[in-house]
Amino acid sequence: MFNQFGDLERCALRLGNVHSADGWRVVLKPVVARYRETTKRRYFRGDAAFALPDLCKFLEAESYKCVIRLKANSVLQGRIAHLLKRPVGRPPNHLRRFHASFTYQTGSWSRKRRVVVAVEWHPGELYPPVGFLVTNLTRPASKAVAFYNQRGTAEQWIKEGKNAVRWMRLSCHAMKANAVHLQLHALAYNLANFLRTLVLPDEMARWSLTTIREKVVKIGTKVIAHARYTVFQMAEVAVPRDLFRDLLERIGNLRPRPVAPW
Repeated sequence: MFNQFGDLERCALRLGNVHSADGWRVVLKPVVARYRETTKRRYFRGDAAFALPDLCKFLEAESYKCVIRLKANSVLQGRIAHLLKRPVGRPPNHLRRFHASFTYQTGSWSRKRRVVVAVEWHPGELYPPVGFLVTNLTRPASKAVAFYNQRGTAEQWIKEGKNAVRWMRLSCHAMKANAVHLQLHALAYNLANFLRTLVLPDEMARWSLTTIREKVVKIGTKVIAHARYTVFQMAEVAVPRDLFRDLLERIGNLRPRPVAPW
């Protein structure tokens, strides 16, 4: 679970033969409690595995605005049948998007909820990709879909964790040991993301964690020790001198300033 800044709020290691949302309370409730008194406007985005009635009810009770992917079924497909018919005439060479909004209730839901849908006709494709979302947002369907699509950045952060931090390398035989290793990987990921968020200059702000690891952390250096000072000699191929000096100054500014005596 990530926040909007890419910080890993919480993660858990589970068996591979359980549902994707199994144990959601253990992961979600501490995060909700953390922001309950500090943040007024709170939102939740989730994929189709989290379109659960208990989860939706819990978030709504906590005054969250939610947008969750909903698995397609014959009833939902029937509600947008008019959008799934290929338009008459020669198809254009550009992407066409259509949106719709309606109320819907499954057998496990206690009440009707709003469902928005996005239909995209791509040039040369015979059938359009369709995405259903259940939400309590009141904004137009197109804006609700655009808000959900920002969840794609979480996929990028997951990929960074796999490639840069290697948090999938859990080689212990015991489940508990691997769970501890995962939390250590999560700590390393957050430390790297804090570095990227808080101290990287503008030229480096969009660097991936893999790039930061290769160009900032894993730098070949020659150490020359003198009686009164130590010199670190490194090549400017990865990070130029002025940029590296700016980075060190920003790190130094994170230290708390000494309080002057009265």
